[in-house]
Amino acid sequence: MTDTTPTVLFVCVHNAGRSQMAAGYLSALGGDRVRVLSAGSEPADRLNPIAVQAMAEEGIDIAANTPAILTTEAVKESDVVITMGCGDTCPIFPGKRYEDWDLTDPAGRPIEEVRPIRDEIKRRVENLLAEVRG
Repeated sequence: MTDTTPTVLFVCVHNAGRSQMAAGYLSALGGDRVRVLSAGSEPADRLNPIAVQAMAEEGIDIAANTPAILTTEAVKESDVVITMGCGDTCPIFPGKRYEDWDLTDPAGRPIEEVRPIRDEIKRRVENLLAEVRG
């Protein structure tokens, strides 16, 4: 039997906040049942420290993650591509599932405003995990 582990790619422009939080949740909640990638069309130099703090409050450490450039290869090898405001910068390939999650960008916001964004990401990741696992 071939590897049927679904691959999910989270994309936002800077790959420093929303996509990193989503990837952190999916990795933590999905374990080895799902492969997780994240990238950005214009990656930042480092993660948003408030996003790192918000995830640490949930017991998920994303501090060592590094923003990555979105590549065509990453999209090709993914089963599900979740964009978070990157618009037309994501290449489209037939046979893939695409979703755009309209989420507020946590950049420059205080932790009190990032927590609800984080919680919404968690809710969406939990729903996604239930769907990709079947």
